[in-house]
Amino acid sequence: MTQGIDDRALTEGEEHRFSRRSIRSFVLRQGRMSEAQQRYLDTVLPRIGIPYREAALDLDAAFGRKAPKILEIGFGMGETTARIAAAHPENDYLGIEVHTPGVGALCKLVEEQGLANVRIMQHDAVEVLRDMIPEGALAGVHVFFPDPWRKKRHHKRRIVQPDFVALVAVKLAPGGYLHCATDWEDYAHWMLEVLSAEPALANTASGFAPRPDYRPLTKFENRGLALGHGVWDLVFRRRD
Repeated sequence: MTQGIDDRALTEGEEHRFSRRSIRSFVLRQGRMSEAQQRYLDTVLPRIGIPYREAALDLDAAFGRKAPKILEIGFGMGETTARIAAAHPENDYLGIEVHTPGVGALCKLVEEQGLANVRIMQHDAVEVLRDMIPEGALAGVHVFFPDPWRKKRHHKRRIVQPDFVALVAVKLAPGGYLHCATDWEDYAHWMLEVLSAEPALANTASGFAPRPDYRPLTKFENRGLALGHGVWDLVFRRRD
């Protein structure tokens, strides 16, 4: 996109690109719900869940305060989200996940740990970004270990695409960051190429970034590292 950085409102052409989600970056696999997940889903989600709607969301009202807002796309079972939110009570975290067992799991962690700075949406993240997040409203966006869609014919399903990155950039405040992480090397290089091509974003490193302290190592990641598997982090910031 050639539009200026300081006034990156979506043009009509860009709005049309995001008007329909014809290719999804996820497959709905509901999986088995434990009794605990279902219980917390039923009792906690009505309190901290935000329903999707085609209207801008007042993030400060949703959290009941003014604080930096971080969006996490695809939080899985919520372990990382809960740990980051607990370690950084000064920030608010909006987690998006389509899979019900993961939503129930994060609800459980929120309740058990008394986390007041987490809200959850169970919906397609691109539609949420497009329709509900105001421009310049986010201090950060986390995309940790998204599905790499390893087969070449499935690469079009990867969430990190030029249009997605351009949309994220519009929603970031100046100086806000986009942090992606993957344990699939091919996807890591794909991400680096796509993010580097977005003119509104600047890489904080000369290539891949060291893992920031705020992103904790998960049990899955530790197992992979013990087996010699790589993990790649990318942190790009919105230009002023």
